[in-house]
Amino acid sequence: MEAVSYMQFIVALVFVLALIVGLGWAARRFGLAPRVTLSGSAKGDKRLAIVEVLPVDARRRLLLIRRDDTEHLVMIGGEQDTVIESGIGEQIRPHPGGGAK
Repeated sequence: MEAVSYMQFIVALVFVLALIVGLGWAARRFGLAPRVTLSGSAKGDKRLAIVEVLPVDARRRLLLIRRDDTEHLVMIGGEQDTVIESGIGEQIRPHPGGGAK
């Protein structure tokens, strides 16, 4: 192979690697990639869980976080993270399709 062919190969390889890194960064930045988390102990008893996630806009999200038997509503992703409601207890949810008889 000629030196020109080697240079084309190296330039193409660098371009493809940069494209992969750029797409990975964009996916994490805009919330398209799943978050990697470490949770629980060796026994598997988890005290902390994310119950629900609701996107508010392109940057902010509402998270319902459960710790033991208490839930907390938190908004993340803006200039500062905010606890909207804390100490939410277990609420009784109506049974779907179960109206008054």
